[in-house]
Amino acid sequence: MAVTIRDVARQAQVSVSTVSRALSAPGLVKEATRQRVLDVVAGLGYQPNRAARSLITGRTGNLGIVVPDLENPFFPAVLRGVQTRAGEAGTSVFFCDSREDPETEAELVRTMAAQVDGVVLCASLLTDEQILELQNLTPLVLINRIVDGVSSVLMDSADGMDQVVAHLESLGHKDYVYLGGPAAAWSNNRRMQGLNGRARLLGSFEPNFGGGYAAAEQALKTGATAFIAYNDLMALGVLSYLAEHGVQVPQQISVTGFDDILYAAMCSPALTTIAMPTEEAGKVAVDLLAERLDGAEPELRELPTKLVIRASTRKHPMLA
Repeated sequence: MAVTIRDVARQAQVSVSTVSRALSAPGLVKEATRQRVLDVVAGLGYQPNRAARSLITGRTGNLGIVVPDLENPFFPAVLRGVQTRAGEAGTSVFFCDSREDPETEAELVRTMAAQVDGVVLCASLLTDEQILELQNLTPLVLINRIVDGVSSVLMDSADGMDQVVAHLESLGHKDYVYLGGPAAAWSNNRRMQGLNGRARLLGSFEPNFGGGYAAAEQALKTGATAFIAYNDLMALGVLSYLAEHGVQVPQQISVTGFDDILYAAMCSPALTTIAMPTEEAGKVAVDLLAERLDGAEPELRELPTKLVIRASTRKHPMLA
């Protein structure tokens, strides 16, 4: 007769759920208890069966994550963090792209709810009411979004924007324009909070290369000496437009981005931007989801951001 998880629990003198956590989410079990369970597993030759464990514990051993745009290099970095931490816990990850559409995002959560133990929503475009409604179907953790009663991980973009402005001011720039992202994006509103009225606002624009290209055409008409793009993809579009129209960066106009995606260091000139702890945020999101599954109260954790100065910014043209 095959050894069951109940046999392991009985011999290790712990509950079935503790055995399950020791095998699938070791970070949630005391080391001494985990080692005792592992010793019994080895001694009995127990082989976990995921389907059987799901029936006993009410857990599937899967979690889901929904991102708005997999073509944006920002989001695969978050996914890497989620997958790394989930892998450490023996958990599988289902990931989906909502294509910047809140209706699709909600439908994806509903579809996954019966197949996963919880879902991470990254940069969600849903309303607070929709998020709370979906949390009745499956536990949720948010990345870069705050909703009361839902665990969240924030990358401090408001402080990041403050760092950008302080950098430009230190270079003598007094007239700069913010090329905004989607008006409904929570991250866009946080960046504007960091600006605190210190820049002219332009947009909103699509948060991609094409959006930045279009934004640059309008920004040039303002006479500003520095452009602050909502994200790095937009900043790359800005650089492309300026290069095509003979505007030198940073000699004539300084340009900054946000996120520090891989291409930010590879473009010419290399982009001054804000480094976001994307991979760490993914890991923390999984930790928060595990804690919620273990009965913890909703929690908010905020991660710091950091200014990365590269060649796309320099002193005001009159001071250079």
